[in-house]
Amino acid sequence: MKNRRILFISPRQCWPTLSGAKLREYHFLQALAKEAQVTYVYFSENGENARIQDRLPFCEEVVEVPRPKTYGIWNVVRGAVGRWPLSVLNYTSGAMAAALAALKGSYDLVHLESIHVTRYRGLLARSPTIPNRFVYSWHNIESELMRRYAAAASSRARSLYAKQTACKLERIEKEILRTAFGHVVCSEREREHLLWIAPRARIVTVENGVNVSYFEKSGDERAESRRRIVFVGKMDYYPNIEAAKHFVARIWPMVTRRLPGAMLTIAGSDPVKAVRALNEVAGVNVTGTVPDLRPYYRDALAAIVPLRDGGGTRLKILEAMAAGVPVISTKMGAEGLDLEPGRDILMAQADEPTEWVAHLKWLAEAPEERAKIVARGMHLVKTRYDWNVVGDVLLKTYDKWLSSAGEPVDPPNAQNALARAAEVST
Repeated sequence: MKNRRILFISPRQCWPTLSGAKLREYHFLQALAKEAQVTYVYFSENGENARIQDRLPFCEEVVEVPRPKTYGIWNVVRGAVGRWPLSVLNYTSGAMAAALAALKGSYDLVHLESIHVTRYRGLLARSPTIPNRFVYSWHNIESELMRRYAAAASSRARSLYAKQTACKLERIEKEILRTAFGHVVCSEREREHLLWIAPRARIVTVENGVNVSYFEKSGDERAESRRRIVFVGKMDYYPNIEAAKHFVARIWPMVTRRLPGAMLTIAGSDPVKAVRALNEVAGVNVTGTVPDLRPYYRDALAAIVPLRDGGGTRLKILEAMAAGVPVISTKMGAEGLDLEPGRDILMAQADEPTEWVAHLKWLAEAPEERAKIVARGMHLVKTRYDWNVVGDVLLKTYDKWLSSAGEPVDPPNAQNALARAAEVST
């Protein structure tokens, strides 16, 4: 990777790292910049660019593009009747196209952060200084995520729109699996699923990670009477919103009866009105954005991940383990992580209050057994999920791909067709 140049295009700004996607993106940038010269082009949010520049000294160049208005009525209509789904139209911007066209010099590889920025591939494919080496980083299988949303949508209209969007996303996913240079996914489950769709695609698993040294020993083993239960996540994200509301309504009443003094802390950025309203429930505290999660882990009995919807892998599980806090999760909440139930993590069904209560009481009443789960979780994140370990996997993967690349591997006719189809309109 020495002297290689990588163009990294993202639909979001990676700092502040208030979501799993931003954390993964930030550490990917840091890992690649160890060996390569990285140009980071991203859609900015809330005028944070100066702060981002300071936080990414390892990047050769950082280019800010104002984020376009999302979910506008025109995009919603085009998403319903046109070729491109709303989740791609939301990130289609003439300003981004102009910023990419203005870049100087040549690049060895283009890293596209998710399908959301796929339309810029067509523009870049026409550049004589950019080879036909486009790698997609999949945070989720977006069509799968959209189908899950459709199944849980609150209205028939939303469900139908989501199903239609899922079909359009599936078409794009099949196309990029057939034509792109490579793909990076979060878990073996996702890799196997995509290989089933496109057996000849070049796909590698680069798992999510955690900054172990930052969170290590946040939990206080001396807290004998701990009763805090923490749910951490971005609280304007639909699966987290739904999970918080459902847990408080369905599970929390039995927890408070069976575990006197229990406190539920919902800690996450940008809580919507429905989540903030949970503050009115006895024993529940919604913090909103916090500068540091470690104080909330310090006296926590357990971290919970009661998700019933969504996709990808949950970095918050890894953070809790690094902080020395055991995790109770639904099967979907822990999806994509190689964890052994009962050994590394405790599992409960979303709609079974007795299972959640049994796990919480066991953790409260069996400190020695709780300590064993904590120790196993800590060992796992140190040896497998630390960002330094994960970053080396990404770096070695790109080095191997580029070293053996030779001529671009994409079929020219497929690429030319994609380039024509993916032109960015202002």
